[in-house]
Amino acid sequence: MASVNMADVKRLREVTAAGMMDCKKALEEAEGDFDRAVELLRLKGAKDVGKREARTASNGLVAVKHAGDSAAALLELNCETDFVAKGERFQELAAQVVAHILDIRPSDVPTLLESELGGKSVQNHLDEANAALGEKIEIRRFSVLDGGFVASYMHKTDPQLPPAVGVLVQLDVPNAEVAKDVAQHTAAMAPKYLSPAEVPADVLDKERALFEEMTRDEGKPEAAIAKIVDGRVNGWYKDFTLLEQAFVKDNKKTVGKYASENGVKVLAFTRYKVGQA
Repeated sequence: MASVNMADVKRLREVTAAGMMDCKKALEEAEGDFDRAVELLRLKGAKDVGKREARTASNGLVAVKHAGDSAAALLELNCETDFVAKGERFQELAAQVVAHILDIRPSDVPTLLESELGGKSVQNHLDEANAALGEKIEIRRFSVLDGGFVASYMHKTDPQLPPAVGVLVQLDVPNAEVAKDVAQHTAAMAPKYLSPAEVPADVLDKERALFEEMTRDEGKPEAAIAKIVDGRVNGWYKDFTLLEQAFVKDNKKTVGKYASENGVKVLAFTRYKVGQA
């Protein structure tokens, strides 16, 4: 068996993101041939793709791509470890896919995976990266905002890693300062919905039922329950709807009030944090 140069092991790990022992074994099997070792790791990775389907891809990054000031796409691409997330190949894949999303505007993730990018499907690109990097890699979600004025804010929770939080904000008219403020607020405060009117009926019904049960358990008079529940629902709106949240830079006004004072309307937003709903 050929002796293995540890410098080659390190270089192979950097190129493929495979484990140290896997790199050492591949170089031994390839009798020191670096390119052959790369191919062996890719072959091994391809064989292991199915085994990785049950593993959790809870790391990764959020990527953004703009088309001027009026459209942008946001993508969450997941992997299993932060080692892969900070790798060049993984980040390049994310950049290619998010640009492709903005180009073709797919309706959902399955449609995106079936679409052609550079002569092969997006799913094929993921499978190849999966095999080369040795981890489960998947597209969790994406969003495209188009029209009006669209701005983004990307936040790194660790300076050594790519952005883990990404926000798109859509205004009706251009205002870069307001868009930045609202995007940063959204990143920090994690609203779930734009406004009370956009909360799905089933979500609201569930919250209202919970508040009603809570109020009854507290022994409140029956005649007062409806009013108390309404108050608690309004409090829930202030926690979870963007326009009703207290603005982080001035908590005496809501985000909606801050926007209107500056002559703009917030039309939509998207907020992704890696590994969270």
